[in-house]
Amino acid sequence: MSKFRNTKKTVREILIDDNWQERLVELDDFRPGELMPPLLSLRLDRDEAVRWHTVPAFGRAASRMADTSMEKMRTLMRTLMWYMNEESGNLGWGIPHFMAEAMVQNEKIANEFHKILASYIFCDAECDGNFLDHPELRRDVYWGLARLASVRPEMVSHGERFLIVGLDDADAYNRGYAAWVLGLIKANVATGKLESLKNDEAELRTFKDGVIRDMTVGAMAREALTCME
Repeated sequence: MSKFRNTKKTVREILIDDNWQERLVELDDFRPGELMPPLLSLRLDRDEAVRWHTVPAFGRAASRMADTSMEKMRTLMRTLMWYMNEESGNLGWGIPHFMAEAMVQNEKIANEFHKILASYIFCDAECDGNFLDHPELRRDVYWGLARLASVRPEMVSHGERFLIVGLDDADAYNRGYAAWVLGLIKANVATGKLESLKNDEAELRTFKDGVIRDMTVGAMAREALTCME
């Protein structure tokens, strides 16, 4: 078995375990660079739990890489950014999750790259953005912004007006996630729009507070309003 396949097998066994969070420390036995290809592959795994669990695993490895060599970390982030452009052939599924988690777990990464993550929802000519036309890819960006805002809200608040636009998105995930972020950054200017979403029963399934949850857009809007009280 190749080194890649062997590492991927070991990583997957950890991520699918019921005690996966406690077992993430086992990944520290690998050099960060060894973990990146398997984690990038596993973000597309057939198992939903494995896909989500790759996110904190990636963030942990990325933070270790940054502490050793920010130049290597920059190269990795540029690779992730390439996944997000059209030339990659829409390979960006899950990539914003990885970008956000790296920023959550390491402030140096966040300082350099937080504006790039937000740029993927910038949607007017006044901003130098990278707006994603594909609504399902935007979901991953909104989720990533929510994850980053849960720890570093000041690094997301500059995107407030575009997050407010997200509340009108036809995609339920984007509406719900936009509401989630706005609550975390305490964007009181969005209160009226959030009130209008309180009874939105569109359903979504997501990863929140370390577990997979079934929610509605309305529930996320109500949570956001509670955050602002």
